[in-house]
Amino acid sequence: MPNSTYFLDRREEWKKRVGKDSWTVFKIMSEFVDGFETLSNIGPCVSIFGSARTKPDNPYYKLGVEIAEKLGEVGFGIITGGGPGIMEAGNRGAQNVKASSVGLDIDLPFEKGANPYIDQDKLISFNYFFVRKVMLVKYAQAFVVLPGGFGTLDELFEALTLIQTRKIDRFPVVLVGKSYWTGLIDWIKSTMLAQEGNISEKDLELFEILDDSDEVVKHIVNFYASHVLRPNF
Repeated sequence: MPNSTYFLDRREEWKKRVGKDSWTVFKIMSEFVDGFETLSNIGPCVSIFGSARTKPDNPYYKLGVEIAEKLGEVGFGIITGGGPGIMEAGNRGAQNVKASSVGLDIDLPFEKGANPYIDQDKLISFNYFFVRKVMLVKYAQAFVVLPGGFGTLDELFEALTLIQTRKIDRFPVVLVGKSYWTGLIDWIKSTMLAQEGNISEKDLELFEILDDSDEVVKHIVNFYASHVLRPNF
């Protein structure tokens, strides 16, 4: 266990590190500027999320391609995190039907860069996750969330929180794969809602769980029959 002066002795080291933080602001600003300038004219898009580890022979990969194709056919572009797996499936489906295919890539130790199905003028690389998430939310008219891991859950719950707290206007959030998501939703209902009261019954209306690609597209299209297509903030 550290002695009583362990942290006191490291104050100068801390000050030196903190002193460089002001320059980080400019790096963050440059990523926001690049993102806003690139994405401001792409038109209505849907963000597709899911695991980077999903292989092309996985049924969810194939479903991701199918959903992206059908969304592209009705006029939506597709935004993904730019990596492999479900992200690749989304960009692949968009490119198959010549819809806008946007990739918001980020350098990660276990991913080998951007997938090859992104329009080159719509590929942006980020260092900061939080900047990337702003872009995923700001320019998306819906979220389609296929099975994924911690990153997918992070993006899902951030969107739900922003809608719940009215920091952004409501838009469709679709969880794809009832067998994958049912356990989580059951826990939300039984523990988060019923046992602890940490959300309201109405919050369960912020998302839909669907299995079929046509149902996903129909849900999003029906929503915009009575809502305006525009950036979220």
